[in-house]
Amino acid sequence: VQLQASGGGLVQVGDSLRLSCTASDDTFTHCIMGWFRQSPGEERELVAAIDWGGVSTSYTESVKGRFTISRDNGKNTVYLQMNGLKSGDTATYYCAASIGIRDWHSDVKERAPWYDTWGQGTLVTVSS
Repeated sequence: VQLQASGGGLVQVGDSLRLSCTASDDTFTHCIMGWFRQSPGEERELVAAIDWGGVSTSYTESVKGRFTISRDNGKNTVYLQMNGLKSGDTATYYCAASIGIRDWHSDVKERAPWYDTWGQGTLVTVSS
C-alpha cells in the first residue's frame, strides 16, 4: 500500500486544519493507521492512532481534546482534524500504516518501527 498525505499549511495560533491521507488500495482496511509528527532535532512521535474499524482511537496527551483522528474505509482515507492549533504543533506530519499490529491494546502502536508504510509528510506551521 502507498500513502499520500495532504492538507498541511501555514496557519495562525487557534486556527484549524484537516490533514488527509489516502491509501492506494484496500489493504488500508487491514491496517491500524497513525499520524506522527516530527520537528527538527526531535524524535518522531505518535500524535494519534485509530483501529481498523475506526472505533478505537488513541492520542498523545498534548493534543487530547483538540485533535480528532477518523477514517473512511470506503475511501481508503484517514483524517486528522486539528483544532485550536498551538505553536508547539508546528512539525512535519506523517501518516503511517501498520499491518503487523494485531492487538489494539498493545503499546507498540505508539512506536514508529511497527508501522510498515509511510506517507511523504506534510508540513504544518503554526504562527503566533
